[in-house]
Amino acid sequence: MKDLTEYTPPKVWTWDAENGGQFAKTNRPIAGATHDKPLPEGEHPFQLYSMATPNGVKVTMLFEELLEAGHEGAEYDAWLIRIGEGDQFGSGFVEINPNSKIPALVDRTGDAPQRVFESGAILLHLAEKFGAFLPKEPGRRTEALSWLFWQMGSAPYLGGGFGHFYAYAPEKFEYPINRFAMETKRQLDVLDRHLAEHEFMADEYSIADMAIWAWYGQLVLGRLYDAAEFLDVESYGHVMRWAKAIDARPAVRRGRMVNRSFGDPALQLHERHAAEDFETKTQDKIGG
Repeated sequence: MKDLTEYTPPKVWTWDAENGGQFAKTNRPIAGATHDKPLPEGEHPFQLYSMATPNGVKVTMLFEELLEAGHEGAEYDAWLIRIGEGDQFGSGFVEINPNSKIPALVDRTGDAPQRVFESGAILLHLAEKFGAFLPKEPGRRTEALSWLFWQMGSAPYLGGGFGHFYAYAPEKFEYPINRFAMETKRQLDVLDRHLAEHEFMADEYSIADMAIWAWYGQLVLGRLYDAAEFLDVESYGHVMRWAKAIDARPAVRRGRMVNRSFGDPALQLHERHAAEDFETKTQDKIGG
């Protein structure tokens, strides 16, 4: 497919709110709240406000892994933020994340509530607080952090780049799809070469694996953008081995469900307030 329509940028760009695309309403060129909406609060030390996109899944994976490992202080309430309906622009959410992106966390374990935003910051905050899922040996800790920040810098090319132009843009054009498909495959090759020599990203399972798996693991498992065949993900055998191993973990299966409001209803838990919610959930209990 050849794109024969050349776009000439205007001298001054202006926002067209009706520019189309599946997620056109989730972004705008200004910050701040659009409406007053306080956030709900539960009884647990941690209050998570999120949705089960890859960035949200990272954090619920970690919470469920912490609880699975016996860290009872990691109990949390998870509240669904429906980004398609603009919940991220409510006054309560903007107060804890001025960037209006999920996930956002309030940690009430200290003398005063502490907000934490950006998924990588939340992962690091919790790993350090509980002394878990971050290697203690200095070299491996540094390796884990390098891969954690690799994910933070790389995934926008996968999501906002490849995913947007391949799956969500109102029109498909050859150049951006080719550009970001090439970069996504390069990133998969980076991971595949590393995982050929390592079981996990920093040898032991860590927040680096959780962050990367939420994006790249789910991509190769066929859960993102319906692009597995297009990207020939089966050719990345070491990534596939790693992705399947993490996917089989019970805490990961639970973490994928939390704040999920799309896809298979059996995999949706709109809100999470107790471990029993996974066993007794009904649409009435979890918010319809």
